[in-house]
Amino acid sequence: MDTMRDRFIATTTRLLDEDPRLALVLAEISRDGFGPALERHPERAINVGIREQLLIGVGGGIALTGLRPIMHTFASFLVERPFEQLKLDFGHQGTHGVLVSAGGSYDWPAGGFTHMSPGDVALMDTLDGWTVHVPGHPDEAETLLRRAAASDESVYVRLSVHANASAHPLTRSGFHALREGSRGVVVAVGPMLDAVLAATEGLDVTVLYATTVRPFDGAALRRAVAGARPDVVLVEPYLAGTSTGAANDALVEVPHRVLGLGIGRRELRRYGTVDEHLAGQGLDPAGLRARITAFLH
Repeated sequence: MDTMRDRFIATTTRLLDEDPRLALVLAEISRDGFGPALERHPERAINVGIREQLLIGVGGGIALTGLRPIMHTFASFLVERPFEQLKLDFGHQGTHGVLVSAGGSYDWPAGGFTHMSPGDVALMDTLDGWTVHVPGHPDEAETLLRRAAASDESVYVRLSVHANASAHPLTRSGFHALREGSRGVVVAVGPMLDAVLAATEGLDVTVLYATTVRPFDGAALRRAVAGARPDVVLVEPYLAGTSTGAANDALVEVPHRVLGLGIGRRELRRYGTVDEHLAGQGLDPAGLRARITAFLH
């Protein structure tokens, strides 16, 4: 199976050929994969080098001309480092574009904490009007990328090496019910789905699958708790608790409990592998089952 990043490169290269409205801005990352696009579309495909603030500034300038920029690098360099440019060159200027990250929370553990971004979605939450997609499979990534490119909105697409074994059809935006039960609701975001399904095997719970987390699908959550005990567990592949506020807002008229599971604030300094990080954060199936069952007991 190709990775989400592989699919992003192939899909965006085709879209640049098909849609003269689209532009691509890179900051060195994935430059080799986009070699043909850079050669064919030098007026719309730009590599600014290792200058992440400039990446966003150029993207904002391109958006002011009427083109739709797709900006790409590691999440820590796309959201965290140039955050002021995102706030001003897009939010304040009223422009729109597509951010596509790689690296996730710790896709490349050997790169150290400089290349990890568990807080990116929480940081994007401080900005107004951004749609946030978190695909769990390369096929889903392609669908969401095409939607983002075709829209006129501000969109963040969060890609990761961590992925589910199979894709789920994304016939609409929002949360999709994959299992139904009566003793609680578990929301699995993007690549956390396989672990959540394994962790909840045999449990009487509803499992919702989310690949678009902003806007938060409060209607789907309300429908789910209407048929189950209103205890909600959010399992996110980034900072724990990122969506607990959104869930609480959605259920403001319903007595409920919410548990947010995800990446802790404490840095795991023995970087290891992705699987070791997941286990260390209690996000492997065994860790999730223990925490979910304790909360729903």
